[in-house]
Amino acid sequence: MIAIIDYGLGNVKAFYNVYKNLNIPVTIAGQSKDLNNATKIILPGVGAFDHAMGRLNQSGMRELLDKLVLNKHVPVLGICVGMQMLGNSSEEGKLPGLKWIDGEVKKFVPTSSTSNFYIPHMGWNNISSVKENDLMKGLDQHSRFYFLHSYYFQCNKAEDIVAVTDYGNRFTCVVNRGNIYGVQFHPEKSHQWGIQLLRNFTEL
Repeated sequence: MIAIIDYGLGNVKAFYNVYKNLNIPVTIAGQSKDLNNATKIILPGVGAFDHAMGRLNQSGMRELLDKLVLNKHVPVLGICVGMQMLGNSSEEGKLPGLKWIDGEVKKFVPTSSTSNFYIPHMGWNNISSVKENDLMKGLDQHSRFYFLHSYYFQCNKAEDIVAVTDYGNRFTCVVNRGNIYGVQFHPEKSHQWGIQLLRNFTEL
């Protein structure tokens, strides 16, 4: 059962509809009891880092999520701000992150060598895999994903980086450590490529 965490942020219904259309069992988890049968977890997120972390901390699900992900090794996929929350901290706020993947969230900073560089990074981009990973099965350099963000995830361990994209400079857009996955882009808005990635997640 795919459980989509509903803590008041993220395109929860869009993910739900994707999995329903794929005939994959899915539920929306708004409280701890909704996670009882979860075999995979989607952690969406939009907006500011501290606001998202605060909402998750207040949801009543934080302690159980730590147990499921860190102790029972249930696969989790963080999306957009949900990916940034996987790290230790963010330059956008003061609250600690989940600390599930070793990294910090940094703000995009234009440089004199970058042209047509606007913040937020918004629109379609190709991504480049740096290593094989089952989350990326069936996706190649022609796959395109929709981004909307002003901050990016900086991994402290290179082995956690799965894919990168270019926006001024190269930044990490897909991470993985064990059962923990994150993508900076919005697969629910990325047509067939996003659907493929969300299907891949169910098969991990």
